[in-house]
Amino acid sequence: METLHGIEAVFGRSRGAANAPRTLDLDLIDYDGRIEDGALVLPHPRAATRGFVLVPLADVAPDWRHPVSGRSLPELIAALPEAERAAINVLGTF
Repeated sequence: METLHGIEAVFGRSRGAANAPRTLDLDLIDYDGRIEDGALVLPHPRAATRGFVLVPLADVAPDWRHPVSGRSLPELIAALPEAERAAINVLGTF
């Protein structure tokens, strides 16, 4: 995470209030299927509920399964709220 935060800083990110607008936001979604629950949480705790994470992940790792639930990307995407799935479909993805 230190390396990712350093890259963000190079691109002008300054850390302030949680969820504040930012120039760049890098997250570690998964690392070789590891499950970690310490200073670094793996897989990313909200990855499975975010279409903007799942859809690009399907492009680069279509066979990926959530390390905790074992669910596939199509299953996770199908479980998203209807409005989010509709937005994804409007973009022509999945």
